Amino acid sequence: MMKASPGARSWIAAGVRHELMSRVLPALRHDMVAPVSVVRMALLTLRRQLAASSIDAQACLDRVALLDDQFGELTQRVRALRDWELAPTGESITRSALVDQCVSLLRPAFDLHGVQLQVDADIESEVDGQSLPRGGALRYLLLCAMCYLHDLEQGRRRIHITAPEDGALLLVCEPRDDGLDGPDGAVNPAPRQLAIDAVALQSLADDLGFDVAHDDAGKVRLRLVQD
Repeated sequence: MMKASPGARSWIAAGVRHELMSRVLPALRHDMVAPVSVVRMALLTLRRQLAASSIDAQACLDRVALLDDQFGELTQRVRALRDWELAPTGESITRSALVDQCVSLLRPAFDLHGVQLQVDADIESEVDGQSLPRGGALRYLLLCAMCYLHDLEQGRRRIHITAPEDGALLLVCEPRDDGLDGPDGAVNPAPRQLAIDAVALQSLADDLGFDVAHDDAGKVRLRLVQD
């Protein structure tokens, strides 16, 4: 059997990133649609106000201000899509912001499959944490680790994200404490046929240049800085 060439390994990593992007796309689409819905409602209200026999100038100005705010929000979210391109000079990110982004993107889908996400209080309380380079790459890495644990054949469970003293991230798969874990509460863990397995996780980490340690028991350790 021939070994995979460097180019082939890069294609494998690109396929993993594509699968991850497909999984978070519903959440990204929801974030994009939210300002559009507000804009449509504001335009409808403004049209009615302008068509009235007596125009309330202040009310119209308020609607215009709302439209301006929502267009700014929409523009910001469109520009944020560039962060998924893995540019060589990607923006830096703090550990708390990294975890918050990834949890927000995956929590709705995980909830549907009976998988809880729990973040350590030390991470949530970070305010001025260390700024980590290559934020886009780190986001792909953490998303991949979370999906790897999500796709393990263990039924309903909880993924606990903690912060060891060395600044890394430790993700541990644990039984849920609501009595729904085990065979009776098991669900199909993979939302798609392409499950994120250990090979996919390691391939992505190698391609991005980060160290990752994992086992089949449900534990992943991510080193957030490169040597």
